[in-house]
Formats: sequence, structure tokens, C-alpha cells
Amino acid sequence: MALTENQRERYERNILVPGFGEAGQEHLAKARVLIVGLGGLGSPAAYYLAAAGVGVLGLVDSGRVSLSNLQRQILHSTAWLNEPKTESAAHVLEQLNPEVRAERFHERLTPENAPDWIRRFDVVIEACDNFETKFLVNDVCLDQKKPFATAGILAMSGQALFVVPGRTCCLRCAVPELPDGVPTTSEQGVLGPVPGILGSVEALEVIRWLTGFWKAQPDSAGLLHTVEGGDRMRLHTLRVPRRPDCRCAKLGLKDEG
Repeated sequence: MALTENQRERYERNILVPGFGEAGQEHLAKARVLIVGLGGLGSPAAYYLAAAGVGVLGLVDSGRVSLSNLQRQILHSTAWLNEPKTESAAHVLEQLNPEVRAERFHERLTPENAPDWIRRFDVVIEACDNFETKFLVNDVCLDQKKPFATAGILAMSGQALFVVPGRTCCLRCAVPELPDGVPTTSEQGVLGPVPGILGSVEALEVIRWLTGFWKAQPDSAGLLHTVEGGDRMRLHTLRVPRRPDCRCAKLGLKDEG
């Protein structure tokens, strides 16, 4: 697929990146990315993927835009209050880049619909606010060997992890069981730039995967990128080993055998 002159102008700064070029841009144009959650994390992730020229974005969210969303969910606006987030997001993204096609799923991701929806896409961004959905995305993506980015935020901190089944750890390596009593942003709040940073990291990981920049660690560890924005500002990357007793380790053995 040769780029048009208009596309070369729109994506000029992408194309100039060493090792990216027109081939990288063509990969993005053919890609299908599913974004589960269109809130504080999903907003910047969706914005940057649309701006970068990803061909199809699947938008999953059962919620509607509320006034309390708007200090962090930058994909939405006051004009869209009480409207479905999927519609608000699709409108904004298609205005930003008419070449991007948005597929809307105005429902919660469930064990019943997740396998079918995830199967339709090349890679997934998990941008939810609860561990049940995070684990659901993790487990279905392991089943289907689909790479996915996952992130979590609270108050002034957060973390993001990119998972490639068979080649990295998975979310359950870092969090083996559903945690009890985890505070939520409705209890402890969150400053908008925190999900802005982590959602952008998720988008970057997906772009790296789609264009061939991503490389596995020699020992199949995952890289957990963390942000601490409190009294001492810190950005840090931690190595998360693959747990030998985790189901993702069995995938690695098959791939390496």
C-alpha cells in the first residue's frame, strides 16, 4: 500500500523517525487496535493511536460522559455530557483523523463477548478501572496469543505493562490473585496527568509492537513502567519475571520448544 501525498504530509514526523519510515506507517494503517475503557487511560491512548494513523480503533465502554470525568478523560467534552463515551470518542477521533475508522462497542466487556471482540483485533489496550476486567483481558489474550498493554493509576502514581503471550510475563505474574480492598479513584482521586502519562505509554508500546520496534527480554521478563508523582517525582522501570507456575509460562515453553 503506497502512501498518498496527503498521508506523507500528515505523518511526516512519524516517517522521519529512524527505522520507522513509510513501511512503519503502512503497518499502522493496516492495524486494528481494541481499546477497553475510554476514561483517563483510554483517552490519551486513543488520541495518540488515531493521530499516529492506526487504521481501525475498537472502542469499548458502557459508560456515559459525566462532569466528574472531564478533569482527566480528555477525549470527552462538556458538549457530550450524558452521551455514550463510545460516541463521544468516535466523533473526536474521526474529527482528528478522518482516515481512522472507529468501531463502537457500547457495552461492558464480559466473559461472553470478550473472546469474539478480542479475536477481531491485532492488539489490545486495557484501560479499565477494575481488576476483574483487567484479568479478563489478560486471560483471553493469553488464550488467543494476542499482545496487550495494561495499566493502572491512583492518586499521583501508576504503572503500565506490555504483555506478549509466550514472550513475556503476564499481569497475573505481577498480581497472581484478585486483590481485596484496593482503593479506587472515586475514593482517593487521581490527578489527570498521571493517566495521561500511562495511557501514552500504552499507546507507545502498541505502536512499537505494530511497527517492529518491540523486542523481548532474553529471560522473558516484562517491563513495568511506573510513575510516582508525589513529593518526589520519579519515573522508573522494573523487571517482572515470568512466574514458573503461571499459565503464561506454559505458553513460553511451547514457543521455545
